[in-house]
Amino acid sequence: MRLARGITEMTAARLALPEPLGLVATMGCLHEGHLSLVARARKECAATAATLFVNPAQFGPGEDYSKYPRTLERDLELLGRAGVDLACAPSVEEIYPKGFQSFVTVEAAAAPLEGAARPGHFRGVATVCAKFFHLLRPQRAYFGQKDAQQLAIIRRMVRDLCFPLEIKACPTVREPDGLAMSSRNGYLSPAEREAAVILYQALGAAKTAWGRGECDGDALRAVMTKTLAMEPMARPQYASVADPQTLEELSIAGQDALFSVAVFVGSTRLIDNFLLAKGQWDTGTLTQAAKAS
Repeated sequence: MRLARGITEMTAARLALPEPLGLVATMGCLHEGHLSLVARARKECAATAATLFVNPAQFGPGEDYSKYPRTLERDLELLGRAGVDLACAPSVEEIYPKGFQSFVTVEAAAAPLEGAARPGHFRGVATVCAKFFHLLRPQRAYFGQKDAQQLAIIRRMVRDLCFPLEIKACPTVREPDGLAMSSRNGYLSPAEREAAVILYQALGAAKTAWGRGECDGDALRAVMTKTLAMEPMARPQYASVADPQTLEELSIAGQDALFSVAVFVGSTRLIDNFLLAKGQWDTGTLTQAAKAS
């Protein structure tokens, strides 16, 4: 595996890689969810690149940029073991040099949910992804379904700006009790970690209600909110039943809907979702420990 720390190194290393190239963009602190994206990219592409860049532009005032875990040595070891061909770990100064003032904004899809809760977040996400797409010129880029709104926004940006690549969605990878894997899970105390499973339970309750014939959007949102209220350590920020592409709230959940929640557990903000597509549920993949139990 080759490591590139600067833009010149990245572009030179890219020229030596065969086509097609699959890209996995990360902020590091890797877990099995990230590695599942790498495995899919390796299966479908001749070469695989991964980025390790904690992007300051997607953190708002008072958010956790300064304390976001940085585990570069460990991450490089994991990527090397996973068979990645090129790891890119540029500095902030490389990506946002002095005087930088050009940002990518996706309008409507970035406004609700995470966009409303974290103003400017998706401008940072879209900008850094656009830069990596431009520099590395992948044919395919792999993103987790866990960050469903991010996935919708990146797809919209790629369509609107005519990037010549496919965006591949990969299932959420979950802990044995259903908690979606996230770098922020490491912030949770043991008691908070136990409480955090309420996100999965709330989404499951709404899924069950839909399966029994409940299609009213307000009723399904209420099911999730009521379930979240059962956990004293959880402070819900939103419970949503929205169109998977536009992120507009649905009055009726038919065959296509994104069920999502954002919840503070202690001081840690967690998100999760279940996707209903053509009447089929994508609720993610439980880890092997859960499958074996």
